Amino acid sequence: MSVAPAGTFRSLKSPNYRTWAAGAFVSNVGTWVQRTAQDWLVLTELTQHNASAVGAVMALQFGPQLLLLPWTGFAADHFNQRKLLIATQATMGGLALALGLLTVTGVVQLWHVYIFAFLFGCAAAFDAPVRQTFVGELVGDADLPNAIALNSTSFNAGRMVGPAVAGLVIASVGTGWAFLINGASFLAVLISLAFLSVAELHPNARAGRAKGSFMEGMCYVWGRADLKAILVMLFLIGTFGLNFPIFISTMAVSVFHTDARGFGFLSSTMAVGTIAGALFAASRDRPRFVSLLLGAGIFGVGCTLAALAPNYWIFAGGLVVIGVAALTLTNTSNSLMQLSTEPAMRGRVMALRVGIALGGTPIGAPIVGWVADTFSPRWALGVGAASGFAAAAVAVYAMARKIHRPRQSRSTP
Repeated sequence: MSVAPAGTFRSLKSPNYRTWAAGAFVSNVGTWVQRTAQDWLVLTELTQHNASAVGAVMALQFGPQLLLLPWTGFAADHFNQRKLLIATQATMGGLALALGLLTVTGVVQLWHVYIFAFLFGCAAAFDAPVRQTFVGELVGDADLPNAIALNSTSFNAGRMVGPAVAGLVIASVGTGWAFLINGASFLAVLISLAFLSVAELHPNARAGRAKGSFMEGMCYVWGRADLKAILVMLFLIGTFGLNFPIFISTMAVSVFHTDARGFGFLSSTMAVGTIAGALFAASRDRPRFVSLLLGAGIFGVGCTLAALAPNYWIFAGGLVVIGVAALTLTNTSNSLMQLSTEPAMRGRVMALRVGIALGGTPIGAPIVGWVADTFSPRWALGVGAASGFAAAAVAVYAMARKIHRPRQSRSTP
């Protein structure tokens, strides 16, 4: 009985990883508190249930992932990752506090949220690739898939707690305090980064500073059919499927007519599925391409079930299925791409992964928001279902052509 947990949580044997995980969890809870509050603020306080406005916020927040791609991957591959994380985390904490003060004082307007979403997205664009590759410095390549899965478990545990906390905070003291709570939560991860033992890190190879570094990364990915297949799948689902702020908020408010507590509960319910998917991924020794096919197909099925759900509770159950599928897809793609990529290229490859997966949001979120406003939130979920089935078709094609077998990086044991 003790073998499975030891394997599932093996990265926690590392003192550095334990320190990082503790701070990251507190920050993850704060992040989900803010995301929930931001969607509620835009949908119910600054507009009259306008899903397109929520889509615009998402576009501004995730657009920088693609817009800043040439610089974010360069930074992750060339700069000290720990120091870069300290800079990005401190910036995002400061932005959350500023937005919280505007909201608490009652002066916040929709254009303020747009500006802060864009600035937060710029900081997050530099943060995401380095945060994903930094786990390799904490545990080394041998436990990298496990550490990635546990990071996702922490993120989605925060997703389960954060929205529920946000619902209570909004209902009791107001939306602005949710932003202030998130700003304060960044202190936890900054303290954890300060207390890491630098001597026990496993530094990734740093790339040399030369012109054309970004194009070098693009050419590297272009020459890898397996990486291209994964990126196409991520683009399809990231652009049209991972629009949960629109799906959940519009279904909660317009279809089931719930309050802030009910909205927060739905977001927390989805996290039950993502945590289950993350723990399953953590128990496996190696990622497999077939998991991408299963994740994409089940994502399509889950969105279909949620779109057809006749009541609040069945919709909540559909979100659990979607959560399992989305986490399976994103975690597997993360591990496969890192483990099959040369260490000196990982930052650029992971920046491209994040840029493709989230950078399509400026295209997809306004479209999905328009569908929700014009037709209904159920049809918007139908768009998400179609993206899952399309991504599954790409996986079937890749497996049929046998282009999914990754090359192992030289550092992989």
